[in-house]
Amino acid sequence: MKREILMSTIATETRVAIMEDDFLVELMVDRPDAARIVGDIYHGKIEAVLPGIQAAFVDIGTEKAGFLHVSDVATEEEPEEEEAADDDGGNGGRRARRYPAIQDVLRKGEDILVQVSKEPISTKGPRVTAQISLPGRFLVYMPGSDHVGVSRKIEDREERSRLRALAQEILPKGAGGVIVRTVGEELTRETFERELKSLLSTWKQIQHRTARSRAPAPIHREAKLTKGIIRDLFSVKVDSLIIDSREVHEEVRQYLDSVDPSLLERVHLYQDPLPLFDAYEIESEIQEAFQRKVVLPSGGYIIIEPTEALVSIDVNTGRYTGKKDPEKTILRTNVDAAREIARQLRLRDIGGIIVCDFIDMESKQNRERVLQELRTHLSRDRARTKAFQVSELGLIEMTRQRVRPSLYQTQTAACPCCAGSGRIFTPETVVRRIERAVRRIAAEGKERSLIVRLHPEAALFILEQETELLRRLERE
Repeated sequence: MKREILMSTIATETRVAIMEDDFLVELMVDRPDAARIVGDIYHGKIEAVLPGIQAAFVDIGTEKAGFLHVSDVATEEEPEEEEAADDDGGNGGRRARRYPAIQDVLRKGEDILVQVSKEPISTKGPRVTAQISLPGRFLVYMPGSDHVGVSRKIEDREERSRLRALAQEILPKGAGGVIVRTVGEELTRETFERELKSLLSTWKQIQHRTARSRAPAPIHREAKLTKGIIRDLFSVKVDSLIIDSREVHEEVRQYLDSVDPSLLERVHLYQDPLPLFDAYEIESEIQEAFQRKVVLPSGGYIIIEPTEALVSIDVNTGRYTGKKDPEKTILRTNVDAAREIARQLRLRDIGGIIVCDFIDMESKQNRERVLQELRTHLSRDRARTKAFQVSELGLIEMTRQRVRPSLYQTQTAACPCCAGSGRIFTPETVVRRIERAVRRIAAEGKERSLIVRLHPEAALFILEQETELLRRLERE
């Protein structure tokens, strides 16, 4: 598979596009007025402890208090097996499922060091964790854990054993835990030691700042988007990294020169006058990410409807109906839809509960094929996803990890006319509402005359279909 990363920068915005086989699959936008806080570390103060939901609210100095669940408070339970550890940089060694009561662990008013694990979304504040993790390019350092693990994406057993043993050797006793990330495969001891030394130094700085600060206070900022992308996504599996800013290009080269010089030949500076995203013809794909309707190659289409509780996705055949075998037609549409749904979830950064209503199929084998197609394409997603079996109603329910607000939430605002519903009153309904309002005002007897200002379409409806309305109101 061909993979590319495009970075486009203007004075007030940086956009990063992830391409797979020339299709846009992920878009990240960084703006100064909407800075991301996932990964940031704060010196917080416990605002409230709620035994009923086994959670606490932590004042970290942001608009809304952070939500801290008991499962995100560092404890002494044994972690799960190393194979469960992922390499996405977030609290790799998850703890066992049995936890002490929140009221036995935390007290209102006490200080606590926390890290943001989820951005504030809608009316909810950020989710925070006391299980701090510091991601490097090759290692994730966890100062509050003794867990040593290897990314599950490294499958070779001998290499996994070598990396685990190496990590245990270089980690000072009592210094915490680490996870070897995917890009650490086949690397030398010297490389790991150099990065671990840097991460340990960062942790000491965090401890020093915490000791000198007064809660609530920011302690450590996660790397900005550009560096984070290079650290987490740019590897030998990416064919090229194309950057349209000379300044950013130089920053990236300097960073890679210090951590992975072998990748420098894959970094290119884009200098054509035509904007980078236009040259790759992806602006239209970005626009499509804000539309309800997405057309499929087969001629069918999907409708994506976000709500407060979940996101519903409906699949339709559209103009493609086939000629002889309806089941074959439906299967093709559903398979196309499964691929596109997986792409749109990544592109739109949709998280939470998703319900997919595929077109009904008689064959159980075909239903399983569609589910497998969906799971195959979801496996490319960096976010954790899970698609469940087809329900009795023919629906596929799934979940996707939600770390930050979706593209739809960050790039759009509710329409002032429809308040975000996407619907407005018909001209006829508007006219009936006006008629009732006029009668109500007339009944009060306070006004002798009224001036009604209305939308041209409502006025046209009166002139063409309700000519008697004005005369009737005047008589009454």
